[in-house]
Amino acid sequence: MTTNVSPVSQTPAERELAELLVESLNIDWISAADIDPQAPLFGGDLGLDSIDALELALAVSKRYGFQLRSDNPDNKRIFGSLGALAEHIERNRTN
Repeated sequence: MTTNVSPVSQTPAERELAELLVESLNIDWISAADIDPQAPLFGGDLGLDSIDALELALAVSKRYGFQLRSDNPDNKRIFGSLGALAEHIERNRTN
């Protein structure tokens, strides 16, 4: 997948989360800097699935000190994009 697009603009929180995502899910075909904060995490170009969501939730809880609960009615919005997840983490993190 080769594109001539300039790197996407990420906030520091989005960049940190993108690096965690790439590392914890062993994604080796895209760099953290190339993940668009507004693109869907699931069902989009990243190809993440429900197992990835569980692994990502575990990595987030270890890194940021709070649980992403599977019964949260806002999960679709929270996991909607890198930007949405980073924003949720910033509001709830304890680490």
